Amino acid sequence: MPSSAEKIAHSFPGVRRWPIVVVAVVAVMCLPIGVAEANWLSDVFKGKDKKPAAHAEPSKHASSKHAKEAKRAASPKPHHVKLAALGPISTPALKQASAACAPAKFRIALDVGHTAESEGATSARNVTEFTFNLRLAQQIDEKLKAAGFAATKLLVTEGKAKPSLFKRVSVASDMNADLFLSIHHDSVPNKFLEDWEFEGKKSHFSDRFSGYSVFVSHDNADFKTSFAFAELLGKAMKDSGLEYAKQYTMPIMGHYQYTLLDKDTGVYAHDELIVLRKTRMPAVLLEAGSIINRDEELKMDSAERRDLISDAVVTAVKGFCGSPEPQATATVGR
Repeated sequence: MPSSAEKIAHSFPGVRRWPIVVVAVVAVMCLPIGVAEANWLSDVFKGKDKKPAAHAEPSKHASSKHAKEAKRAASPKPHHVKLAALGPISTPALKQASAACAPAKFRIALDVGHTAESEGATSARNVTEFTFNLRLAQQIDEKLKAAGFAATKLLVTEGKAKPSLFKRVSVASDMNADLFLSIHHDSVPNKFLEDWEFEGKKSHFSDRFSGYSVFVSHDNADFKTSFAFAELLGKAMKDSGLEYAKQYTMPIMGHYQYTLLDKDTGVYAHDELIVLRKTRMPAVLLEAGSIINRDEELKMDSAERRDLISDAVVTAVKGFCGSPEPQATATVGR
């Protein structure tokens, strides 16, 4: 019986270099789609020593099919890429966006949103957003380190709002962070606020909206990887039984209306945020939930909800880092 190699040689009469063909076929199967579409394999069959650039223009003698493929490869990729369309988050395409890492050396800049001097929003019960942010970020920090991500750094910045934003970016750059994650809690535009009194003090609330949101910026130095992690985080939050805030798609939000990049995981584009667009590494901002919604504020104030969210963050980071199997996280004191 003829060998497989002999069969291949027989299929290409006059061609005696079947080992090259076999190697080329195997090699191209391991290449990214963009390289395969650049017709590199056909050049190997022709005996060329050099492969063309992945975005090379099609030859005028190319077939119609190859011309279309080369044109597609030459076209710039759309900015609003949806990695979810590639399939399950464990696909090789997503792993390319977030290369496997050594957890102990993976540097995460865990940013506590706002400062003690610039406290952000005020909850329905007159608690500052910074208080919520710090408490949740501290728990996320502990759980990440317990899961093996020892290089995680909690960023607590001082000063007024805008200068503190550039400080965060600078610190993340100085530590050469692999990932920047900013922790926040949500409110609503002032026009949606209603008056009420809590413990003898006048306050404001809006029970109209609730839920978490995940934000990325197209202007980030690595938008594709930012979006890859954002999707993992949004999916982990959703798998924990949480729902994302849908009001940002509504025209009534005015200039607070943002583009929804993934309707399943609650990932939005917010291109103007300094901590997302100025950072040199993949960057994501998490609005963990609404503290201006009276019912959700109580949930956000509970140890159970903080556990749920911090566990979701750890799950997302493990997936992003390429850990083969989820690892049990140590219980953090409440």
